[in-house]
Amino acid sequence: MTAEAHPAGDKKTITYIFPIYNEAGNIALLHETVSKVAEELTDRYHVEFVYVDDGSKDDSLSRLQVLADSDDRVTVIELARNFGHQMAVTAGLDLADADAVIIMDSDMQDPPKVSLELVEQWERGYEVVYAQRRSRQDTAFKKLTASAFYWFLRKVASIDIPRNTGDFRLIDRKVVDELRKFRERDRFLRGLVSYIGFRQTGVLFDRDERHAGITGYPLSKMLRFAADGILGFSVAPLRLISRLGYFISFLSFLGILYVAGVKLFAPETAVPGWAFITIGMFFLGGIQITMLGVLGSYIGRTYAQSQGRPLYTVSSVRTPAKPAPVTKSLVP
Repeated sequence: MTAEAHPAGDKKTITYIFPIYNEAGNIALLHETVSKVAEELTDRYHVEFVYVDDGSKDDSLSRLQVLADSDDRVTVIELARNFGHQMAVTAGLDLADADAVIIMDSDMQDPPKVSLELVEQWERGYEVVYAQRRSRQDTAFKKLTASAFYWFLRKVASIDIPRNTGDFRLIDRKVVDELRKFRERDRFLRGLVSYIGFRQTGVLFDRDERHAGITGYPLSKMLRFAADGILGFSVAPLRLISRLGYFISFLSFLGILYVAGVKLFAPETAVPGWAFITIGMFFLGGIQITMLGVLGSYIGRTYAQSQGRPLYTVSSVRTPAKPAPVTKSLVP
């Protein structure tokens, strides 16, 4: 569904989705800022907000409940435990009933004002409008690792995933409907959206610093997330195993030629010893273990998917109260 006008009085709906994990210090400012931005859309659209509490350990949930009491546009989804950022976004997408959804992080690094530019591009007919970072206020280490990850992903992925993008994007309803069909557990949503296709474009923006709290993506989670992106959209690691095997075999063949040459033409220079053999054994053993680890990663993903478990469990959903329908009296 594109951004063509509905009949008079029948506005389209845009839903903002925010995954929340220990963001108590950001919630009030986030909603205040987004509400002000959304005022520029209310003449043309109904605007709703879906907050997904991903098992927060602070008082994020209670603050969201207060928010829902004060704003009838707010829906709060409480997950039964922490399932991770991608699952929280998935829960919001599964619930949202809108003509377009806008996914944003809740730490104020994604400027809410940029969402207006996303809507403008949607109104021009694009079904996916992703926010592409022009600059980012992060540590040098995070910038370096992010740049290396996207470079490597573009080299090995079977699809074209835009560089320097996160989950901050607008998605049309038809894309959301397609995305709901993908129930894989190790989710890399920005890759799935690229895989689905449709007309896509980007909007450049400057990413701000986190307003409060600490990142929900420490190094361990970043590495796991990077593995989801690489293993989910590329079989390059499996091909690398074969190529590495060929390379080691080639080195072994050269070694055989060298040993044979020394034995035939210069036997007096041959020095007996066990160091070379021992090092070679450890080297080959390490390569074999690495290969088994790569294979295990793919097999583990297949095993987890074959179990068919739900992606997440919901503890509660707090939706805005619907007005009671007006019935006509039968008494004249």
